[in-house]
Amino acid sequence: MKYLVIVQGSQADYEAMAGNATDSSPAWSKPDLTAMFAHMNAINEELTAKGEMLDAQGLAAPSTTRFVTVDGDGRPVVTDGPYAETKEVVAGYWLLDCASLERVTEIAAQVARCPQPAGAPEYAVVIRPVDATGPTQD
Repeated sequence: MKYLVIVQGSQADYEAMAGNATDSSPAWSKPDLTAMFAHMNAINEELTAKGEMLDAQGLAAPSTTRFVTVDGDGRPVVTDGPYAETKEVVAGYWLLDCASLERVTEIAAQVARCPQPAGAPEYAVVIRPVDATGPTQD
């Protein structure tokens, strides 16, 4: 079964990872970043070796976000970030093909053990099954 494993963050976290402390997160040092990337790369290598990895990506900072809606006439309305009202956003994801929910839960626990500086906020790792049934037609 396919699962989306999601890691969360905030604009403040991206700023902290760039070396700028915020009210909610201490500045990350180069060794902090090296440890985090080594941890994530090890997970990626394991998932690839086991044939479970379909895709994985880290996402750019929320400040680069663009929202697109349509007005009453169907014309696009574009709003660029950052968005002060947005607290947590998707920071990255893995699209995995795993034998069971238990296996993907093990992977999510591995992700949650990612090293980070003391005082950095902790976020739950989110698991979402991919709906393989698609829309139904009558």
